[in-house]
Amino acid sequence: MKNIMLISVIALYLALCAVWSPTFPDAGHVHDHEHDHEHGHGHGENGSSVDKPKLYNETFNPRQKEYPNHLGFNDLHIQAIRHIRPEGKSETELSKLDVIVHHHCKAYDDGTLTCLMFHSGMKDQDKPIGFEYIITAAQFAKLPENEKEYWHYHKTELSRAKATLPDLTADEATKLLPVISETYGKVVYFWKMGDKYPIGEPFILKIHELPERN
Repeated sequence: MKNIMLISVIALYLALCAVWSPTFPDAGHVHDHEHDHEHGHGHGENGSSVDKPKLYNETFNPRQKEYPNHLGFNDLHIQAIRHIRPEGKSETELSKLDVIVHHHCKAYDDGTLTCLMFHSGMKDQDKPIGFEYIITAAQFAKLPENEKEYWHYHKTELSRAKATLPDLTADEATKLLPVISETYGKVVYFWKMGDKYPIGEPFILKIHELPERN
């Protein structure tokens, strides 16, 4: 009799499971507007669900997760020439000095910046070729003497590099350039322009030692 009752209870339980199948949101997620945006969904005028363009690779990031603290390379955009090292003295090589390199920078509370460097803009498929680290004059003064040779003084190099701040108005740039001028930068490349992949060792580019261009 006990076995028959136990079998009956199990059968009832399985029947209930077949009828009632609750779904739960992923841990840590709330189904709201932000959650819809994360998954690339929105609502049309009649409340119907519409698909939005995916911001990120759907294979590697199927739920379109964003990490705001890692997306801060929009604090400052600088364009500058004389940031690609020519490999010879031919005009083809020297013309690399004329290539505009885009610096997309993130500012930190300690007064430093880190800039992703692109020689082709910052479109979806453009790849960074290096970094420029920017520190204040006071921080530069504390560096070991044998380290200082790798850093360039922006008060000298901004004009030589014909640097511009394309996302700012003329008034905004006029206020900001004196601040940037009193900083120092160190450029580290892990990719040579023209190579299909990063080949060889990363290298430090001494901007202040590059030849002038008219």
